[in-house]
Amino acid sequence: MKNNNKNAHTSFHDDKDKSMVKRGPKARGHGPMGHPGEKAKDFKGTMKKLINTLSQYKLQFIIVLLFAIGSTIFFIIGPTVLGNATTKITEGIISKIGGGPGVDFNALGKLLITLIILYTASSVFSFIQGLITTSISHKVSYKFRKEISEKIHRLPMNFFDQMSHGEILSRVTNDIDTLSQSLSQSLTQLVTSAITIVGVLIMMIRISLSMTFLALLIVPISITIVSFVVKKSQKYFKQQQEYLGHVNGHVEEVYGGHIIIKAYNKEHDVTNTFNEHNDKLYESAWKSQFLSGLMHPIMSFVSNLGYVGVAILGGYLTIRGKIEIGQIQSFFQYIRNFTMPITQLSQVANMFQSTAAAAERVFEFLEAEEEQPTTTDPLSISGLEGNVEFKNVRFGYTPDKIIINDFSAKVSKGQKIAIVGPTGAGKTTIVKLLMRFYDINSGEIRIDQKNINDFNRSELRKMFGMVLQDTWLFNGTIMDNIRYSKLDASDEEVIKAAKAAHVHHFISTLPDGYQMVLNEEANNVSQGQKQLLTIARAILADPKILILDEATSSVDTRTEILIQKAMDTLMRGRTSFIIAHRLSTIRDADLILVMNEGDIVEQGNHETLLSQNGFYAKLYQSQFSR
Repeated sequence: MKNNNKNAHTSFHDDKDKSMVKRGPKARGHGPMGHPGEKAKDFKGTMKKLINTLSQYKLQFIIVLLFAIGSTIFFIIGPTVLGNATTKITEGIISKIGGGPGVDFNALGKLLITLIILYTASSVFSFIQGLITTSISHKVSYKFRKEISEKIHRLPMNFFDQMSHGEILSRVTNDIDTLSQSLSQSLTQLVTSAITIVGVLIMMIRISLSMTFLALLIVPISITIVSFVVKKSQKYFKQQQEYLGHVNGHVEEVYGGHIIIKAYNKEHDVTNTFNEHNDKLYESAWKSQFLSGLMHPIMSFVSNLGYVGVAILGGYLTIRGKIEIGQIQSFFQYIRNFTMPITQLSQVANMFQSTAAAAERVFEFLEAEEEQPTTTDPLSISGLEGNVEFKNVRFGYTPDKIIINDFSAKVSKGQKIAIVGPTGAGKTTIVKLLMRFYDINSGEIRIDQKNINDFNRSELRKMFGMVLQDTWLFNGTIMDNIRYSKLDASDEEVIKAAKAAHVHHFISTLPDGYQMVLNEEANNVSQGQKQLLTIARAILADPKILILDEATSSVDTRTEILIQKAMDTLMRGRTSFIIAHRLSTIRDADLILVMNEGDIVEQGNHETLLSQNGFYAKLYQSQFSR
């Protein structure tokens, strides 16, 4: 009654309405997580958050630090002992040439045994340190995955309208995997390299201050190279993570719809789209890897220049008698041990870029605005009967586009309310508002004179049972799938619900009966059988209010009759909202709301609407005329 009923004037839009944020490959990457190609928006802030997350493992880090110090001390003493052994051998050879006793093999043997003990102890300490660090990284990975899994259930519906499944999956898999790997590698290298640099520097100074000064000249050169490469590679690591999410999302989308893609000969189009995403991923990946790969050869070249300088100076000091020949050998080992951790630190700095990029995306997801699940002094649903009232409801998916202007309606308990209209008319939105998937802008929705905003969302939704057109069954037994709505239900209660849904006989004919396992796609049962199982699930829940998205259009006539009988059993004595596609199934509805282009254009029962010869009558006749 669009023209003569102001109170009923409204506008609803369903999931596929054009007012919703566009989803799909072309919308991907432009949601709240940032735009592709950006650098980390807040590198320092992200790393600070990550450090705060790691702070709960302080004790483990202290143990790691102690073992790292022990491992490093044992390791850096080794070259000195080896140098002493070289000196002993040299002195023994010179002594032998001069007619002396020659090499003191007893003293040499003791030095070699000491060396074996030092390196063995260093390896054991290093192994324990790595074991603890790996444990920390996996605990952090587990923590983030758990938090993201829990976060998903606290996010509002409009978040998923903007963020594709592939983008969300990328954060649970790729980004957290990147964090776990980089933490496992970089934390160990960071601690070990830092301690090694300090320890080796002390040992080098102990041998020769002038040689140490010459060796240290490579440090500013190395730092300059590292800073340049890190600056250039940072943005490409960010791009790599972003585009990897795009590729994953596209592949997931294409895999799910491959039959339709083949039916419409769109293989070429989806391949081109994939190639576009893949080319961008390839470009960012090879640039980031190429730049990071430059570090090692450049650092090796700089290190070799340092070796040449030290060799010349060391030879001169030996001739002058200021150092022993074994100390030159020790010093060369220390130079190698000094440049190696510098190279590792440069790699760690590079890892931190990918770590920051991945962590930033994870933290942004975890910090996304949540729907408010609870309210102050929440009401209980105990004793509610199922009377529903829409009072001056105003709603829009976005603040600048209001699609429900002023809708009011009353539904008494036990009534059967049908919502009809052509595809895209907006029939599903009323369900989303009633269950608070979206909150209205103004007005009230009441159940037994109680505002639904005064209930906790989880508590409110216990009143509802849903049977949707798109059935959802999970990989598990039939018994578990039916019991999903009431986890504490006994086997007898599940079987009773299955009988009421007219699906017990079918289940009994299966090899494993109620213990038959449905596969991941649940395609080892027919569409009609899946629908009956979801009806059994709703019957088991015994809700006060039912939401039924009539799903008989894709099944044969015999199965449709079974489903209709099961739905009639389910609706008996309950307030029911039926999103109807076949008008023949809602002739006995107490009230029919007729929708078109987001507005309620007519309302009344079947006979009244037919007698008006309006939009409903034309819609009804179109389904039976040939």
